[in-house]
Amino acid sequence: MLHQLKLKAWTVFTILIVLTMVLTACGQANTPTSAPENTAMPILPTYTPMSDSGSTQVPPTQPAAASAGAIVNAWGVALPADAAPLDQQIVRIQAPEGITVDFAVSVYKRSANSNSDLLSTSFVIIDKNFELIPAGALSWDVSADGMTWTFHMDPALTWSSGNPVTADDVVFTFQYQADPKHAWDFTWFWADIVNWDKAVKGEVPTSEIGVKKVDDFTVQFITTAPSPYFPSKALYIRPMSKIAFEKYGEFYNNTPETSVSSSPWILTEWTKGKGMSFGPNKNYTGKFKPYIEKIIFTFSELSNEFRAYQSGEVDSATTFTPADIALISSDPQLSKEYHPGYGDFRTFYLGFNTYEKPFDDLKVRQAFAKAVDRDSIIKNIVNRQGNAAYSFLMPGFPGANSEELKALDVNKYDVAAAKALLAEAGYPDGKGFPSIELWTRNETDVNKAIAAAIASMLQQNLGINIEVSNKEAKLFMDTLNAHKLPFYFLSYGFDYLDQSNMLGIWTSNGRHAWKNAEFDKLVTDASSLVGDNAKRDQMFKDAEKILVNDVGGIFVYHVTPGGIYKPYMKGTELDADKTGVAAWHWPFIESGGMLVYTLYVSNEVPASRK
Repeated sequence: MLHQLKLKAWTVFTILIVLTMVLTACGQANTPTSAPENTAMPILPTYTPMSDSGSTQVPPTQPAAASAGAIVNAWGVALPADAAPLDQQIVRIQAPEGITVDFAVSVYKRSANSNSDLLSTSFVIIDKNFELIPAGALSWDVSADGMTWTFHMDPALTWSSGNPVTADDVVFTFQYQADPKHAWDFTWFWADIVNWDKAVKGEVPTSEIGVKKVDDFTVQFITTAPSPYFPSKALYIRPMSKIAFEKYGEFYNNTPETSVSSSPWILTEWTKGKGMSFGPNKNYTGKFKPYIEKIIFTFSELSNEFRAYQSGEVDSATTFTPADIALISSDPQLSKEYHPGYGDFRTFYLGFNTYEKPFDDLKVRQAFAKAVDRDSIIKNIVNRQGNAAYSFLMPGFPGANSEELKALDVNKYDVAAAKALLAEAGYPDGKGFPSIELWTRNETDVNKAIAAAIASMLQQNLGINIEVSNKEAKLFMDTLNAHKLPFYFLSYGFDYLDQSNMLGIWTSNGRHAWKNAEFDKLVTDASSLVGDNAKRDQMFKDAEKILVNDVGGIFVYHVTPGGIYKPYMKGTELDADKTGVAAWHWPFIESGGMLVYTLYVSNEVPASRK
C-alpha cells in the first residue's frame, strides 16, 4: 500500500510539473520562485589526445612502509590516520541487476551497470582530471603512420587463479567480442580496428581482426586510419581470462566458485534478485592497491536510491526526482553532501528516424526544435541537475562550441515560427500529422517527467498527439540500432574523451537514422587527422554545426550529475580537481577509474552503520 501511495503521489507530482511547464511555455504562468537553480560548471582545460608513450604518473594510493601501530588491510596498505577500522572499509551501493559483470559479455545488461566492472584491470585508468594512467598496460607507442598501436602489458599482473594476464587473453577477448554468434551489444565501439566490422557481420573469421599478439606481454591494435585518440579507448581494453572462459563458459564470473579476477577484488556473493558483493582478491599482483575491502551492491530500482540513502542503507546516490532535489536544496546537511560534477559529459536529446515520413522533412524537424522550451524544462524539472543544451558537446568537453551553436536560429524557442514550418510541411495546426510514440530508455522519474513535458509542449504548440512510452533498455537499443525507431528521448555520455567519440555516433554507420554526407566526411577526416589540432578542432566544430542545423537531433539538456555521498566517504579523488570541482567523478566505483582505489571510510562513520 505504501508503495502504491508513493506511485500515486509521484504521478500527481509529474502531472503538476507538466501542467506548470505547458502554462509557462504559453506565457500563462510564472516560473516557481522556490525551484533550485541549475548548476553552472567550470570549463575544463583543452584536452589533447595522447599520441605517444603512456604517462608515468604514480597513483596516490601507493603506500609507504606502514608505521608502527598502523592498520594494514588485505593488500598490505596502511590505512590513513583518520580511517575507520577494517570492518568498516565497505562501500554500499544500490543498483539494478543484470546478466553479467563482464564488459566483454555485455555492456548494457551488466549488473550494477558500469559500477560492477571490478574484475578486470583496464589497460589504462582515468582520474578525476580526465588524465590517463597506465594500469594493465605499462606503456604504449604508435607507428609512424598512426595506425598501429603497441601496448606493453604489465608482466607482473596475474589472474586470481595464478595464471598471468597475457596477450592471449586480450586477443581472445577481442575475437569473442567480434564474433557474430556472441552478438555483443557494444561492437560499434571498436569499428576502427581492421576487419572488425567484417568479422561482426560474419564476412571474415575473427582471427583476421587487427588485434595481434607480438609476444606474451605485447599486443598490437591495427586501425583502418590514423587514430590519435586510441589510448583513451584503452580504458575499455578489459581482458577476460581465456582459460577460465574455456573451462567454465562466458558467465564464469557469475558465481564465486568460478570467478577469476585480475583486479584487487573478486566476486564473493551473487544472490539473484537481492544483491552481490566483492571482497579482496588476495592473489592480486597489480600496482594499484586500494583501501576499501568490500563493495556491496543491493539490487533495486534506482528510483528508490535516494530513499535508501536517507535511511542509511547505502553510502551514495545519483538518481533523484525533482522533489528530491528540492528537499536536498532546502536541507543544510543534505546540501553539504550533494556534489555536482561533469559526470561523463552526458547530453539528453530528441532523435528521429529521418529515413521515413514524417521526419524525413527538415521543416518538420525544425518545427519540433522550435517548439521545445528548454528554459521551462530546466526551471521546472531539471533544476540543479543540468543546463539547457543547444549542441551535443557539453561546455567543457574538448572542442565544444556551445555558445555559437546556441545562437543558431533553429535553437530559438519560437511557437509562431514552429507553427509556420509545420504548415509549410503540409500539417497546418498538426492536421494530418500521425499520432506517434516518444520512446524513452528505462528512464528515471526526472527524465520521464521531461519526456511527458516535451510531449505536452508539442501537443500544445503544434497540435500533435504524442504518447510517451518508457521501454526496456534492450528493446529500445535493438530498435534504435536497426534504425526503426521514429521518435525518441535518449542520452549519451563519452566513452573516451575526444570529439571523434561523441560526434562519431552521429555518422551514418552509427546508431541514428540520420545521414549527412558532409558531416560524415568532416568527422571521419578529423578523427584521423594527426599533427594539426587546431584544424582538427575546427573540422569537428563545422560538423557539429551541420548536425544542429540539419536537426539530426534536438539537444535538450546537459547533465551536471549531482552525486550525494556520506561525509565519512574520503579520499584524494574526492578532493577538488584542477577546475575546483569536488565530486564523485566518472566512472565512479569501477576498476577503470581512480576513485575506487583512493576511497576509504573515515572514523566519522556513525555507530548505526557499524
